[in-house]
Amino acid sequence: MRFFFALLTAFSVVVSAPATADQYISYSTEEGFEDVMDNIKLAIENRGMYINNVMHMSEMLERTGKDLGFDKQIYVKADSIEFCSALLSRRMTQEDPRRIINCPFIISVYVLPAEPEKTYIAHRRLAGDDATGVMKDVMDMLREVANAGVEGW
Repeated sequence: MRFFFALLTAFSVVVSAPATADQYISYSTEEGFEDVMDNIKLAIENRGMYINNVMHMSEMLERTGKDLGFDKQIYVKADSIEFCSALLSRRMTQEDPRRIINCPFIISVYVLPAEPEKTYIAHRRLAGDDATGVMKDVMDMLREVANAGVEGW
């Protein structure tokens, strides 16, 4: 029984480990927020992928922050774009069904109050730089779409 509790405790520590910076890839540009959003949407659609939803994160966090007693502004503006590639999603989950957690793909665009002239783009690092096969294809696609936001379409 002690072994079971020790194992459970060790597992909960691993599962609840905080996110680290290497789990995300971020980019920045001096392009305006709306231009970056438009460029990313075009990059997604021009690759034949479907945008599921645009989540207005700054509005939600501002609204709920007030309700919860938080008054610090986190973002000037922040949206997250959920999108899907049927081909990449199928290949990714066929190779490993646990990868369903990566669907849909999400790219976030935001502006910070301390740097209103800079727009940031971020996405999850779903695989390491040494990825091969479908996960390399997924990471390449995410980088290409994010770079379209940085460099313009």
